[in-house]
Amino acid sequence: MEREQYQQVAIVAGALAVIVALMSGRLPRWLRIVLVLSLGILAGGAGLFVYRYITQPTTLTIATGPLDGDVPRIMSAMAGRMASTNAPVRLKVVEKASASEAAKEFAAGNVDLVIARADLVDLSIARAVLTVTHGVVLIVVPPGSPIEGMDDLKGKMVGVISADTNRQVIAAITKEYALESAKVSFKNLTPPEVPQAFQTKQIQALLVVLPLSEKYIAMLRDIFPRNAKAAMGVVPIESAGAIEEVSPPFKSYELPKGTLRGSPPVPDDDLTTLRVPYFIVANKNLSDETVTALTKAMMEARRDLVGEFPLLAQVMAPSTDKDAYVPIHPGAAVFFDGDEKTIFDKYGDQFFYGSMLLGTLMSVLAAVWKFMTRDMGKSDERPSMRLYTLVAKINDVKSETDLAAIEQQVDEILKVELEKCSSGQVDSGEMSAMNMASQRLQYLMAQRRLALNGAGGAAALRA
Repeated sequence: MEREQYQQVAIVAGALAVIVALMSGRLPRWLRIVLVLSLGILAGGAGLFVYRYITQPTTLTIATGPLDGDVPRIMSAMAGRMASTNAPVRLKVVEKASASEAAKEFAAGNVDLVIARADLVDLSIARAVLTVTHGVVLIVVPPGSPIEGMDDLKGKMVGVISADTNRQVIAAITKEYALESAKVSFKNLTPPEVPQAFQTKQIQALLVVLPLSEKYIAMLRDIFPRNAKAAMGVVPIESAGAIEEVSPPFKSYELPKGTLRGSPPVPDDDLTTLRVPYFIVANKNLSDETVTALTKAMMEARRDLVGEFPLLAQVMAPSTDKDAYVPIHPGAAVFFDGDEKTIFDKYGDQFFYGSMLLGTLMSVLAAVWKFMTRDMGKSDERPSMRLYTLVAKINDVKSETDLAAIEQQVDEILKVELEKCSSGQVDSGEMSAMNMASQRLQYLMAQRRLALNGAGGAAALRA
């Protein structure tokens, strides 16, 4: 709720207090009780609605489109974990056939989040929340292949898994090594088609971009027949540094020796290639507070699920550099920088206006209590007013005896109120009013006594 809305609520509550105070004593008691109960029910219902609205979790949609179903399963598990822990932000996973389709859904504004490679996201609206993993660019060749470097690809056909997704990788390598003039062709393939394509000599090399996890490395090994003496080869991309300079999504990377196979080691030495980060990106228009809560919930779910899904071990904070290719979302930066707002930072305005509302509410309750309990037909019970009502009686007395009785009544009222005054139960204003009333009564009783005595003497002379 914005500051202006809190101001409006405070003003309405103040107006309500004034209205209730003005209405006090003007309606029958039963109608006042019904009115107050109705207002109470209305206020309770409004309070319940506001509470439900505030505590209702925010649900965000996230699109995924991986090589296989691994990432959607991981995201579904994270969504379930976030729901079971009552996280303030929940996820709804939208699975797409490919990473490029998922990126298009995000660019069209159909989803709030997407898991996508840095070279596929729409930088005009994308802000990084988490780095999920890195895809390493690998150009592999079958065992015994004479291809050892990029120059050896001249005139060859290179298979590409998900060529549409990897079009920027192909373009960057083609430009750097002039592969077009070298008559190097690229053929789109699905993973099941790759073994047959190698066997029939349709392709001589394969380009893939995949995370370095046991699952994906095993998938790559299974492309070629197992051979204890020979293993697949990996073609280095020695100009990775130059490609990084002109294609910011891609970074030069040294693939450690034996990453793909231990014995014989593949590669047989550290090998230069490229890699590209996979991000969870959010629309930049998502509120910072929502993204902060999302980042926190996802990191907590990652901690709980990393044993079941080893790929989650690669989840980390995105780069916070100002010149990062995909800028970090301010809400995620708040979480990773440890600058999360305290409860007073978040709800300072609410506390301020809440205190105003509390004061108003106390006034309303006081007015309501008086409104419900005051008897319309009962005279004012204040001592000063009780004394004042005796004025008419003094003027109407017909004998000294009646006058003495009124005087006794005045003494009793004054005695009770003086006892209350000594214990601090009567305020100074009421005592001043009683003092003036008692002086007025003394004067009237003296005048009435003279009048009675004068009337009695005249009657005796006539007799």
